[in-house]
Amino acid sequence: MTTPQSLRARSEAEASRLPPLLARAEHLAGTVLLGDHGRRRAGLGDDFWQYRPVRQGDSKRMIDHRRSARGDQQFVREREWQIAQSVMMWIDQGASMRFASRDDLSTKIDRARVLGLATAILLVRGGERVGLTGTTLPPRRGNAQIMRLATSFSTDQPEDYSPPEHRAMIPHARAVFISDFLGDMADVELALTKAADRGVRGVLLQVLDPIEELFPFQGRTIFESVGGTLSHETLKASDLRERYLARLEERKAHLRRLTRATGWHLGLHHTGDSAQSALLWLYRALDGSAK
Repeated sequence: MTTPQSLRARSEAEASRLPPLLARAEHLAGTVLLGDHGRRRAGLGDDFWQYRPVRQGDSKRMIDHRRSARGDQQFVREREWQIAQSVMMWIDQGASMRFASRDDLSTKIDRARVLGLATAILLVRGGERVGLTGTTLPPRRGNAQIMRLATSFSTDQPEDYSPPEHRAMIPHARAVFISDFLGDMADVELALTKAADRGVRGVLLQVLDPIEELFPFQGRTIFESVGGTLSHETLKASDLRERYLARLEERKAHLRRLTRATGWHLGLHHTGDSAQSALLWLYRALDGSAK
């Protein structure tokens, strides 16, 4: 059984391989920077970031005359954006996520929890506020919040497919949704539409077991949902392969259309692949969602 303590330990191990999002990591290993680090883009703040050439619309008082005196071009002195963002997370903890096709593979929920908490750890270390969608855990900073998230992520849901939570979206915040997205697509569409209406941008990470992409079944096969509510028996499983793969591709295409329409980013991760690569993608995608 996964405990909050063991989940946090594994998540921190993943997080320690990457610099925080706010430093715009260039590599997969390195020291995690602690404390408040600017948004690494121009905005309100006290720390110098960069000089840039004067653009149309800049006022004369923005010009840095000392830097401009070195040449024929005028420059503006920009400061670093240091306003903390709120990031809301939803990790699908429905029964379908507890599937693994082999003993040597992580279940989808185990991988989603580790990635979700590792994301939260780096965001908090970077000075962001992190919480859950809905009203149970508003975004906060600090180590205590990481433990609250670990506790929440360790709770299984009884239903086969858990719908995304769309209540209490904070305007202009960011969000992370991690799921296999094999449930009712209307629930996903509702959540992203509600988020977009409030100016929320974020990332969807679809986590699948490798066998769910291959469908290698043949002969007599009984398919059962992890939650035990669905069952289907067939004598020729191979006859279902083309229809299954077509349905899966339709679902992926639906997700692509939704994310394009709402300004979100969509990623796909297989439990047989490196968790570190998925973590890197999440940070790069989250950084892009803030632009």
